Amino acid sequence: MVSLRCHRSKYIWATLGVLALLWLYIFPVYRIPSDKEMVDEVLRQGQTWSRNQTGVDLYRKLLTECCDPKRMFAVTKENSPIGKVLWYDGEIYHYHTVTNETYPIFVQDTPLLLPLKKCSVVGNGGVLKHSGCGKEIDQADFIMSFQNLLWSRKSFVESMKAYGSSYIYIPAFSMKPGTDPSLRAYHALADSASNQTVLFANPDFLKNVGRFWKNHGVHGKRLSTGLFLVSLALGLCEEVTAYGFWPFSVGLDKRPVSHHYYDNILPSSRFHAMPEEFLQLWHLHKSGTLRMRVGDCAKEGQEPKKEK
Repeated sequence: MVSLRCHRSKYIWATLGVLALLWLYIFPVYRIPSDKEMVDEVLRQGQTWSRNQTGVDLYRKLLTECCDPKRMFAVTKENSPIGKVLWYDGEIYHYHTVTNETYPIFVQDTPLLLPLKKCSVVGNGGVLKHSGCGKEIDQADFIMSFQNLLWSRKSFVESMKAYGSSYIYIPAFSMKPGTDPSLRAYHALADSASNQTVLFANPDFLKNVGRFWKNHGVHGKRLSTGLFLVSLALGLCEEVTAYGFWPFSVGLDKRPVSHHYYDNILPSSRFHAMPEEFLQLWHLHKSGTLRMRVGDCAKEGQEPKKEK
């Protein structure tokens, strides 16, 4: 009896071992590099960067096939007629049905003159502080950045004046709690006779972009706003440079760096997968598909560093 139990136990453990190996073969463990390893990797890459038009064309093609950013990145009268159900991409059980009240606030169709030329996508990473990148960012033909929605109508309208005649891209139909403040933002600008155009992010586009990156190794519950905008830029722009995307605790000088340029509050790892997102963007940087600025740019009075 003892011998039988011993053989049975060995058989069970052997079976579990085989199953574990099969699991690792099918779903390999992917280790995110440490902060130090990532700094060393970026320093090895150095400042040299060359644009790869083949890579640019490939990702524009992939994003067009999965997500159709030119036609679908914003909710429009053309793609969202009255009666269309907009399922929230961040809350699968909620939706908004386009009605006679909401339909008039949508633009007729995509208002951008495509393709856009040189685009800057500005994140909110702490590496932006004292980076000297402001002048370089402003030299782009089109700039995408993101920040929290201000709740006060007056302060919101006043803060938006700094952007002049621009487009305000708002995810009104991503999560239900964001719908009312997003619509208030639209009406606040409309009531003030603002010359800015509000574009509402299309939840179908956001959902498809999320699936795209999940298939490419980003496993967070939801993409960061920054990666959504980079994806949009890759689909619409001929040349993309990303600033402020650095989710690590030390910079290239090996000194501590805050998570945001305005605070050091870390995001929930159960919601976003920031290091995974960075690695995907860094792969695109190394392949010449887009350029990432994670170190200092030219200081005031200096010419921007020339690319090779």
